[in-house]
Amino acid sequence: MTDKNMRNFKMVVEYDGSAYRGWQRQKNGLSIQQVLEEAIKKITAQKVSVIGSGRTDAGVHALNQVASFRCATKLPVNSIYRGVNSVLPEDIVVKEMEEVPFEFHAQRDVKSKVYVYKICNQKLRPALGRNYSWFVRFDLNLAKMRQAAKYLIGTHDFSCFCATGTDVKDRVRTITSIDIQSIGEGSIEITLEAKGFLKYMVRNIIGTLVEVGRGKRQTEEMKKIIASRDRKIAGATAPAHGLFLKEVKY
Repeated sequence: MTDKNMRNFKMVVEYDGSAYRGWQRQKNGLSIQQVLEEAIKKITAQKVSVIGSGRTDAGVHALNQVASFRCATKLPVNSIYRGVNSVLPEDIVVKEMEEVPFEFHAQRDVKSKVYVYKICNQKLRPALGRNYSWFVRFDLNLAKMRQAAKYLIGTHDFSCFCATGTDVKDRVRTITSIDIQSIGEGSIEITLEAKGFLKYMVRNIIGTLVEVGRGKRQTEEMKKIIASRDRKIAGATAPAHGLFLKEVKY
């Protein structure tokens, strides 16, 4: 087929990131992107490049990752959708698929992303759900965590929450909202929305907020941490398995 037969497809993907090296193709392990590309090739007989709204790190999950790919196929969308799901492993599922205008780009067109981090806050470690939340046995003061989170809202240089060794030069990001909720039975969910995030940014923020909640830091320290632009000043990185990409807005 020639380029005039090329079509553009948008997918909403849910995945359990436990067994993968993250979203992006890696030389040292299996990625979500690779598995999706191979599944699409099996159904369409076309080699494709799947573009995600952004990268998720190793062990991070997604409720609604958005991805797009271009493919020169005459197959109906529903046939591709059903076929791809039939060959994907159990820990990855395409929830939605549609044909979109050729100009749509899953990464470039993003307006904002919403992540949710789940914490299991109880005295006894859980046997069930342990791969989908961070077990914190210490009491957490949510009021203080919410107070500290207010300093994060707005546009800042978030170098202090960026992974060490990251080569991204522009570390200014805008966080539009942070919501911290107790949803009962020791479960806490922290939801963050921003145009974009730096590598490990969400997990480093969560780790710092938990230290505030435990009383190891004062709420006002958050302002000083941001101003320092120094990763060593901020808290420890929260584990990957508690983090979910919840929504991508266009």
